Amino acid sequence: MYTQDQLKAMVAEAAKEEVLKNMAPGGILGVGTGSTANLFIDALAPHASHFAGVVSSSQVSTDRLKSHGFLVLDSNSVESLPMYVDGADEIDPKGHMLKGGGGALTREKIVAQLAKTFVCICDGSKQVDVMGQFPLPVEVIPMASAQVSRELVHLGGVVTLRKVKGGEQAFVTDNQAWILDVAGLKITHPVELESQINQIPGVICNGLFARRKADVLLIGESGGVRRQTY
Repeated sequence: MYTQDQLKAMVAEAAKEEVLKNMAPGGILGVGTGSTANLFIDALAPHASHFAGVVSSSQVSTDRLKSHGFLVLDSNSVESLPMYVDGADEIDPKGHMLKGGGGALTREKIVAQLAKTFVCICDGSKQVDVMGQFPLPVEVIPMASAQVSRELVHLGGVVTLRKVKGGEQAFVTDNQAWILDVAGLKITHPVELESQINQIPGVICNGLFARRKADVLLIGESGGVRRQTY
């Protein structure tokens, strides 16, 4: 049996091969955020010269990419990306994802929207029939956090303000915003719920990637890496 870390490393290697096979030299790649994305960045590092640049979804990923010699470009400088590679906290049978455990959901969604192909990379534990076991992150303007919380409770959620790990201060995103983590939802209609939550005044973005779902899934399982398309 493989450990979760071994599965993530296998998927990162598979994602590297997927990108190098499908992107011509001189292209611009979108790169996500999180533990699996970190392993993907490390795996891709020897091939930095293959790319004209990368667009990153967080400051953490930007720092890691730069340390490996990648040229990181502002998302405003590109009109589209051939591929975006990122992990997920949950993914359902149709390729809808729940993301944002690392706090970069808004920037991830911005970069994903630019991409022709979204490649989701994760281990088998992230595949679920119905999303919602992992709390849904909602990024909010701080002054609206209480108001948004009440609306999310009306939707059936149990709402918690995300705190700095091991502390009592609110976790602050790269956008200087807060995150509300919403537990207790059974997300049977993810496209509709994504739109509904985004309409609440004060919400910047939520972690449902349903309108822009995955195109390709590379998933690490006991038998190796499985590739699935949607």
